Amino acid sequence: MLHNENIEKKYFIIPFLNAIYPLGPELKSFLLTHIKTCIFDKNEIISKAGDICDNLYFIKKGMVRGYFEIDSTDITTWVDLENEIFTSITGFFRNEISQENIQSLEKTYCDYLTFEDYKYCCDNFPEMLEINRILMEEYYIMAEQRVFLARIPNAGKRLDFFMDVYKPKIIDRIPKKYLASFLAMRPETLSRLMKERN
Repeated sequence: MLHNENIEKKYFIIPFLNAIYPLGPELKSFLLTHIKTCIFDKNEIISKAGDICDNLYFIKKGMVRGYFEIDSTDITTWVDLENEIFTSITGFFRNEISQENIQSLEKTYCDYLTFEDYKYCCDNFPEMLEINRILMEEYYIMAEQRVFLARIPNAGKRLDFFMDVYKPKIIDRIPKKYLASFLAMRPETLSRLMKERN
């Protein structure tokens, strides 16, 4: 991970948060002095299973995925893109070792807050609690969509659901082996289904 302390780049997350809920001047000032920026190279491991991830990342540009390794098979569980927030849930919110790995799939530019700075914001700025509540609602909805997707018994219908509802914009960006893993199908099945759609 390469760090970039250029203050110009720190302004990127402020409009994003302000669009969720209006930020007061004190919170803006705090964020501008505590947000850090970083760059992950393509395929860089951001957080490993067994580690504690204590940063909350906001993607300015790029794509990341979360995955588990089970019996030397890697299973993609989520994919995030620009204007989305990611972290290891257990690592960040519970200060426990993570069960999952997080990897950049493209060169990825992020702003991030440490857990201590995030907690300080929640403890001292009411608007941050509102932002937190709204983001949690959004991510519960996304989790519900992932659960629904995983329960669709037909591979073609899982792809249809993904294309229609979930994240169709990543279809041309994500390596097909990771998309196949996310959709719980073999890469050759995904390839066949994609050809049938064209």
